[in-house]
Order: sequence, then C-alpha cells, then structure tokens
Amino acid sequence: MIMTVTNGRPGTAMQSFTHFLSNQEIESVVDFVRLEFMKNRAINTRYHTAENGWPRHERYIDAYPFALGDLPLDTPDQELTKSQKAGKARFLSSCISCHDRAKVNNEGAIWEPRAVSFPRSNYSHRGSLTSTKLDGMSGATPYAVHDIAPVTNELNMQERNGERLFQKNCAFCHGADGTGKNWIGSFLEPHPRNLTNATFMMSMPRSRLKERIKNGIPYSSMPAWKGVLTDREIESIIAYISRVFHQISKSDDG
Repeated sequence: MIMTVTNGRPGTAMQSFTHFLSNQEIESVVDFVRLEFMKNRAINTRYHTAENGWPRHERYIDAYPFALGDLPLDTPDQELTKSQKAGKARFLSSCISCHDRAKVNNEGAIWEPRAVSFPRSNYSHRGSLTSTKLDGMSGATPYAVHDIAPVTNELNMQERNGERLFQKNCAFCHGADGTGKNWIGSFLEPHPRNLTNATFMMSMPRSRLKERIKNGIPYSSMPAWKGVLTDREIESIIAYISRVFHQISKSDDG
C-alpha cells in the first residue's frame, strides 16, 4: 500500500503522491486507511454522513439500485417502474458525479483518455513530475507523465542536437516522450503520431519521415517544417527519434 500511494498505479486514476507527501505522511495515511477502513470499519469513514455534508441520505433511497449496480443505468425507461424512473432521474442529477455511470448493459466504445479543452489557467504543457512547482491538478492528470523527456546519456553529437530540436519544436504535439499522449496531443484531432508505436514506425523509413516533417501532412495538425528547420536539423531529429523512441529503417525496403 505504501508503494501504491508513493508511486501510483499505471493505467488507473491512482496517481503518485511522492511529490505531495513526505514518506512519513504517506505511512500515516496508509496506517489510517488500514486501521479505520480495513480493521475497524469505523462509521466515521463512511462517506454519506451528516458530517460530510450528507444529512438524511436516505432521501436518495430510490437511486440506490443504480448506485449499487442492481439496476443498469441504461435500462430503457419503459422497463422501469415509476419509482425506478424517479430513482434514475435522481441518480443522474445528484449521484453520477461520484458514482460515474454505475452499471450498464452496453459498455459502448472502449474509453480513450482525451483532453476536452485546450489547456488554460496558466497550465504549462512543459511541466514535469520533477518540477518543484507541482500542483494538485496538473500533476495528477494522465497527461503530465508524457511531458517528461526520456533520460538518455549515450547520444552522439547529431542525436543530442536532435534531442534539443525535438524537445523544443516537436514535443509540443508529440509529447516529450514521443507518444502524442500529452494534453495537447490528446486534444488534437487526429492525434499526433505515436513515435514509439512499433507497428507504425516499422512502416516509416527515414526518407518518408523526412518528407513528412519537411512538407507536413494535409488535413492533419502536422505542419510543414521546411521553413523552420534545415535539412541537417531534420536529419538530427530523425536520428534522435530512431535512437530513443523506435529504430527507423534507412530505406523503403526496411
């Protein structure tokens, strides 16, 4: 549990608290959870109490079946009783913020994390988990981890120059880690290419990648860089991508 609170759990909403809490504070939190929730099951740890702002929680009783998963939320209204319809409406107006969609019959499309708006409120996409100016919002997003550049010590001069150029120009959309899963990349449609994706990168020879960087890709957010970068600089970026994200074949034949 200490490791989970400290490092988070990849692929879940559980984020790392190592930059927010000291080791001693993390141990205190874990001790509290184990004692109150797991051992004592103390009533003061229940959420729906008057102390937590939920007086007379029983007034939501008709919404309980949806919150507890006894009734799927997407059950057609014609199959619900009058009381169940009222409970569904109450769940959607009062409970869904915390209970999410509860249980459903039809899962629908697989959820894909994506930004719903362009970053505002002084958010910097170049922030990193190693920053000393973390806050509880930007540091806890699923996008921040993709704005951390890989640490690579054994780069030659061309690759090191490519690293500087990539992080300065390309990371804005492709993420510092090349995945395109940062906030900006997730906001753009279509998403920027994931430069670490083996299936895509194995089909992308250097000549084609260079042409796309130079001239851009029509009907996408990929602009032409020929007016910004020289051929030599583009080749340095490609060398960096090939070394750090995924090896790029030298010819169309692989």
